[in-house]
Amino acid sequence: MPEKIVFAAPEEVELLPDPIRPHWIIEGAPQARSRRLAQSADGASMIMAWSCTAGRFNWHYAVDETLHITSGEVFVTGDNGEVRRLGPGDMVFFPAGTSSTWYVPNYVRKLAVCRHAMPRPLGTLLRAYNRLIDLVTGFSAAPAQPLRPSAPGGNDARIASA
Repeated sequence: MPEKIVFAAPEEVELLPDPIRPHWIIEGAPQARSRRLAQSADGASMIMAWSCTAGRFNWHYAVDETLHITSGEVFVTGDNGEVRRLGPGDMVFFPAGTSSTWYVPNYVRKLAVCRHAMPRPLGTLLRAYNRLIDLVTGFSAAPAQPLRPSAPGGNDARIASA
């Protein structure tokens, strides 16, 4: 039986307390809140709404996370020491195993897609299976061309060559 379609207004859903690990907090008393909005049938992916009040803290990514800022702002310092400001409409991808430092001046709210990474051999098999299904059904589930990360200091992203 197919899963139900989920509709949500991420800026309007009520979030529940979801404290940041105390040893991750560097400065202030940031208060985080979250709510799971949807989850894939296999449990490998979920969509979360999340917010946080002012503070500075480390964040360690156990899963791949793609996020979209819906309100407020945050300054994120990546592994390379580069600081990037993220505000409404901005998106970023954090691969599993990476870390960053977050500085939230006042408040930030985001929509996050979290996905458990699949070992490369299984991913290769899954892509081959999907290509076979594409050939048989004539329907392509292939994603659009990926974007390359922007150059240091730049906010632009260009379409990667095929």
